[in-house]
Amino acid sequence: MAFTITTSKFDLLIKKCIDLSSVYKSSYVCVANVHMCMEAYRNQKFKKIVNDADLVTADGMPLVLALKFLFGIKQDRISGMDMLPALLSSAEEKGLSVFFYGGTEIMLEKTRYHINNHYPKLAKHHYYSPPFRMLSNEEENDVINLINATKPNLVFVALGCPKQEKWMASMRGKINACMIGIGGSLPVMIGMQKRAPKWMQKTSLEWFFRLLQEPIRLFKRYFITNSLFVYYLTLELIRVRIFKLNPKLIIYK
Repeated sequence: MAFTITTSKFDLLIKKCIDLSSVYKSSYVCVANVHMCMEAYRNQKFKKIVNDADLVTADGMPLVLALKFLFGIKQDRISGMDMLPALLSSAEEKGLSVFFYGGTEIMLEKTRYHINNHYPKLAKHHYYSPPFRMLSNEEENDVINLINATKPNLVFVALGCPKQEKWMASMRGKINACMIGIGGSLPVMIGMQKRAPKWMQKTSLEWFFRLLQEPIRLFKRYFITNSLFVYYLTLELIRVRIFKLNPKLIIYK
């Protein structure tokens, strides 16, 4: 089965997340970019984790363009960097509770400061920085109990791909909230990293802006992974548009 993306307008998808969170449904949302797509292409178990998600957003512009070229679908780009502030605004408006899981203590302290200053009516927000190692079963149960005790509607998970998606899938049915993998969106929101200007976002060059900020960490991901995506997408276009075969790389729901 191919990598599944949820087709939706931005505002409607935000509403879907809020609807899931309002009933304390144990669910998770994957914010998908090329990196996640190619991880899923190479690993069938990870692909199932993504495809089992309640919602899978088209974060990266390459995925938006893939939907357009393959299926003629005009899809909004629904990035984590735009979703996170939108969800926090909705949570503030509706009196919902949020929990941030992941990141360093320093990052979460800056997040707390940002929330207090930008979302002052968001009364209930909690934070936890897990150790950078595998948790024991006892520690994992303690984390589950800690999160559930705060009764969050939304749990923002900042562990990075694919770790955060695996964690959310393992927590479905255990954590009574809507979990959303926000990855690198959090440091951008709180000002630890800069976001690309609008013209770069609209011209699919946001990846290049991020590469300039973190060249060592992101070089392999962008130049190798993105090149592979272009290669597989070209094959997919031939399969779907010329030979009328079922897609193998990307589908939609």
